[in-house]
Amino acid sequence: MTSASDLIRQRLKTVPDFPLPGVLFRDLTPVFAHGPSFRAVVDAMIAPFIGTFDAVAGLEARGFLLAAAAAIDAGVGVLPIRKEGKLPGVTLTERYALEYGEAAFEVSPDALPEGSRVLVFDDVLATGGTIGASVALIERAGWHVAGISVVMEISALGGRENLAGREIHSLVSV
Repeated sequence: MTSASDLIRQRLKTVPDFPLPGVLFRDLTPVFAHGPSFRAVVDAMIAPFIGTFDAVAGLEARGFLLAAAAAIDAGVGVLPIRKEGKLPGVTLTERYALEYGEAAFEVSPDALPEGSRVLVFDDVLATGGTIGASVALIERAGWHVAGISVVMEISALGGRENLAGREIHSLVSV
């Protein structure tokens, strides 16, 4: 049987000079578009955390795909971590740095009961900025971070170090 890591490596597309000259973009779309690969990825991302979480948080946008599939498999809810201005009602907001500016994520603090254990899902761990902002939101809402699971980690960008003390599971490292 082919491992999820092998399936990712077989289908991962590398796009030079996107979105800017000199950037080597790692496109996971072909992995997600192939049913058996997508299934293997979701199963492998969730496996180390089975029984330790009450909900799966997905970071906008690709994290939504992964988190929804994992939540269904685990029989738990999915928590969307949205870009600023996308959620109605009372929200918590956390800003994070981008290469050229800043952005913000939001969450509805009444989406889950206090003390809920939340597993964070995203496609890529790069600098740790987006995941770090999500972790901060989860904790500010009164929930606990059960762990962080990503498809791919770009190790040279130091995201793991920026999330020190967190349990992080990545399927491939580039």
